[in-house]
Amino acid sequence: METSTRSAGAPRDATVRAVWVVLAAVWSAQLGSAIGKSAFDSVTPSALTWLRLVASALLLLAWARPAIRGRTRADWTVVVCFGSSLALMNWAFYQALSRIPIGVAVTLEFIGPLTVALVGSRRRRDLVWVGLAATGVALLGVSRTELDPAGVGFALLAGAAWASYILLSARTGRHWPGIDGLTVASLVAVAWLSPAAVITGGSALLEPRVLAAGAAVGLLSSALPYALEITALRTLTPALFGILMSLEPAAAALAGAIVLGELLTWPQILAVACVVCASIGATTTTRRRARDFGLLGD
Repeated sequence: METSTRSAGAPRDATVRAVWVVLAAVWSAQLGSAIGKSAFDSVTPSALTWLRLVASALLLLAWARPAIRGRTRADWTVVVCFGSSLALMNWAFYQALSRIPIGVAVTLEFIGPLTVALVGSRRRRDLVWVGLAATGVALLGVSRTELDPAGVGFALLAGAAWASYILLSARTGRHWPGIDGLTVASLVAVAWLSPAAVITGGSALLEPRVLAAGAAVGLLSSALPYALEITALRTLTPALFGILMSLEPAAAALAGAIVLGELLTWPQILAVACVVCASIGATTTTRRRARDFGLLGD
């Protein structure tokens, strides 16, 4: 009896640990974004985006060391498109961060992966999640006088790029093994953003404080969350993983309040709650797409 109890408890303990690992990944990603926003007084959003991607690419290169010889044109086409979506997603997101609260930016951005989770569903109950997400966006519109329209536009653009990133991630995985595709795509993203980073960042890119901020954001928002998510996915089901990742807008709002002092209004808080609930609902009722939805990582 004792042996069976121990063996039954072990999987539960592993699942609990994996849940905490995912929550740590979610918090790390949003903490990194908040730290990045706090550096905007020293560096432009474009330059910081580039520094984040450089730091992430270097860490991925040290980890993966992808083999690039013998690749076909199809391999390169898909990875270049993947890297382009990665560049646009990050650039637009940091442009949004410079204009609107981080909690609002992530909430609007999350419309992208939520759409991917729901597209193609023919279940009437999924209309509930669409309605909840629409309600969230409408609630943000209530406080439109407090939100920069350009910031809202950039956040929605980041969400569209995120949706493209999800779809291209699946295709890239069929052409490149392991994390080789993500590593090469990160280098492509760095190349895309290099001109804007140099032009807008200038000599600030050589300042120790700015370099440290870029390294911290790259570690906290990219490398560490990805490593934690990969570890957790060895134990968690994709559906449960997707549910936990749906907490990102709430984590972003909390990070913004703690790190940046950005306190959301009640309509904005309700908007975050609506999008989180819609994401959880979409993940649990569209299991066929739950895996793609979960493996977003930001």
